[in-house]
Amino acid sequence: MPCTVLAILAKGAEELELVTVVNILRRGGAAVVIAGLNGLDPVKCSKDVVIVPDQELEKVKKDLYDMVFIPGGLEGAKACAGSELVNEVLNRHYQNNKYIATICAGPLSLINHGIARGSCVTSHPCIKEQLVKEGYSYKEQPVCVDGRICTSRGPGTALLFGLKLVEVLFGEEKYKEVCKPLMIP
Repeated sequence: MPCTVLAILAKGAEELELVTVVNILRRGGAAVVIAGLNGLDPVKCSKDVVIVPDQELEKVKKDLYDMVFIPGGLEGAKACAGSELVNEVLNRHYQNNKYIATICAGPLSLINHGIARGSCVTSHPCIKEQLVKEGYSYKEQPVCVDGRICTSRGPGTALLFGLKLVEVLFGEEKYKEVCKPLMIP
C-alpha cells in the first residue's frame, strides 16, 4: 500500500508550492489527495491559477494519512490556521504520529492549532517572529525536519521540500530515483 498524503487547498494558497510538492510526492509514489477546505469548487490561488480539489476536506477528515501537507500563500495559510476543521485534522494526525508538512506561511497552522511547540521550524520570513514568539526554534534554512514536523521557506524552496518529503516517506533510494529525471544538478 502506498504512502498517503492529504494536501489541504484553501483560497489564496500559493499554487507553485502546492503543485510542485504534490507533483514530486506523486513521482515518488505517494497517493496524494488534494482536499478543498471549502468543498469541491475550483479554488483561485494566490497568483490567479485555479485548481480543482480531488475531494472535500469535510469528507476525508476522519481518514488517516501518512502526511498532511499545507502550502503557503498568506490568504490560504490564514484560512487553514483559522479553520476548526483543519485543527481537527492536524491534531488527529499529530496525535497518531503522522507527518505534518508546511511551507511558506503554512506554519501559521502549527501556531494556531498548538502543534509541536518547541520544534525546529523554518518558514517565509513574514511569520518568523510569530513562530519564535510561540516557542518554536527557528532555523534559517531552506528545509527543516524535526521528527514528524517538516517545514520549508517558500516558492523557491518547494522543489527541495518535495524531494525531502519523498526522502522522509520513502527513503534515500527513492529520493535519488525521483531526482534523476528531474535533472537535479
